[in-house]
Amino acid sequence: MKANFLISAVCLALLSLTSPAWAGEGHDHGEEAPATNSNGPQRLPDGSVFLPKPAQRQIGVRTLPLETAELPRSLELAGKVVMDPNAGGKVQAVLAGRLEAGPRGFPSIGQAVKKGEVLAYVVATGDVLERANQAAQLAQLRAAKQLADQRLGRLRELSDTVPRKDIEAAASEAASLAAQIAALNSGVNARDALLAPVSGVIASTNAVAGQVVDARELVFEVVDPSRLRIEALAYNLNQAADVAGATLAVGSERVPLTFIGAARSLREQALPMLFQGEGSALSRLAVGQPVKVFVQTASRTQGIRVPAASLMKNAANQSVVWIKTAPEHFEPRPVTFVALDGVSVAVTSGLQDGDRVVTQAATLINQIR
Repeated sequence: MKANFLISAVCLALLSLTSPAWAGEGHDHGEEAPATNSNGPQRLPDGSVFLPKPAQRQIGVRTLPLETAELPRSLELAGKVVMDPNAGGKVQAVLAGRLEAGPRGFPSIGQAVKKGEVLAYVVATGDVLERANQAAQLAQLRAAKQLADQRLGRLRELSDTVPRKDIEAAASEAASLAAQIAALNSGVNARDALLAPVSGVIASTNAVAGQVVDARELVFEVVDPSRLRIEALAYNLNQAADVAGATLAVGSERVPLTFIGAARSLREQALPMLFQGEGSALSRLAVGQPVKVFVQTASRTQGIRVPAASLMKNAANQSVVWIKTAPEHFEPRPVTFVALDGVSVAVTSGLQDGDRVVTQAATLINQIR
């Protein structure tokens, strides 16, 4: 009996715990969805973004006031990095042979070298028949020189009875044979020193110990990374006559370029234009690297300078910038723009003077949903 009573009590207690609890009249919330946090970043129905001040400080939002100005019309040309002929050079083998290391060993890529430094040696090699002929000729010359030395010695011993001209002739013959032997020796054991043409760094190397190279084969390439040139291709011939300046964007840094000149012959229906740049930013570029050159023309246009990093894409794939319209309110503005210098663009429509454009953290604002 006691056991049945205990089981009944436990069951009643469990039923009381699992039964639903009903709120009093006037205190229920009906079918409402859970309340959202209205103080967090959110995209508003009109497409703008509400971003509280703490969130702005956390993601590092920065803005910049805008002002209309006369800006130069710019052209974006495809180009590549080329070597400055006065600050770079190629090291080629003059004769065919086998490579040997220089005093400091074979230089590696990126190693600094000085002008005139020995980078490697090329030991001349020939076919077996040619080397055999040279060895036979060298043996004949050595035998002839030995006889000439002996004859010269006998004539000098008889200098009192032998005419002086005979002694001089024998001495001249012995000297001539010695010079021929030296010349043939240098040809048989020829070793051409490969010297650095300029001071700089090794841009490319194809040298390994024991490698056999042909004459005129490229072995090393030396460049000065702080002095490079940029070659751009213009498909409109009038563009070469309207160059007021040029820039190159290396990351977020703007590198000014000096226009050297344009070619007078076409290359694949394009006119090569050469620019020169100097500075530490160019050291991050490699010879042959494709780049974009922004050429400023003499003509000007009305526009608003905006950092290129401020340009975003909306859901319709339009170019937009984010404008700060209130302390915690940001609005996207569709704009049209033209290239300026690689770091900035000139906005021609969509903005007004006094607008504050987001220059930092625009990507994060554009991702808020």
